[in-house]
Amino acid sequence: MSERSERAVLYTENSFNCAQSVFAAFAEEHGIDEEIALRVAGGFGGGMRRGEVCGAASGGVMVIGAAKGHSVPGDNGAKQDCAARTSAFMAEFERRNGCLTCRGLLGVDTSTPEGAEAFVKERMFQTKCRGYITGAAELLEELGY
Repeated sequence: MSERSERAVLYTENSFNCAQSVFAAFAEEHGIDEEIALRVAGGFGGGMRRGEVCGAASGGVMVIGAAKGHSVPGDNGAKQDCAARTSAFMAEFERRNGCLTCRGLLGVDTSTPEGAEAFVKERMFQTKCRGYITGAAELLEELGY
């Protein structure tokens, strides 16, 4: 396990969601305060609480934006570069995991009472989500973030 994926797992052990865990593990190296990173990513867990895009993938996209996002009006080169990097990350995350959505990765829709109950009962955060978190962090490292 890589250093940043280990750091991401430490966040999960302190009750932070998938997006928070990935983003915060990389944030300070990209000039973002840990507390701000945790707050910004707070609403992205559980596929934005709708079972949509996995929080680990969303956290990865935040890392890419922090490292390569454009911030100068009209800098279309930087905008296109960030878009290409994001697309490449998402495509590889999907290739490795077979899916991009929480409901697809977990096999339950955590936005429903039944899905949320199964998520807790079957300890999916520990048995499944941590693997997506470490995988996203390792992929980001492979890509140079």
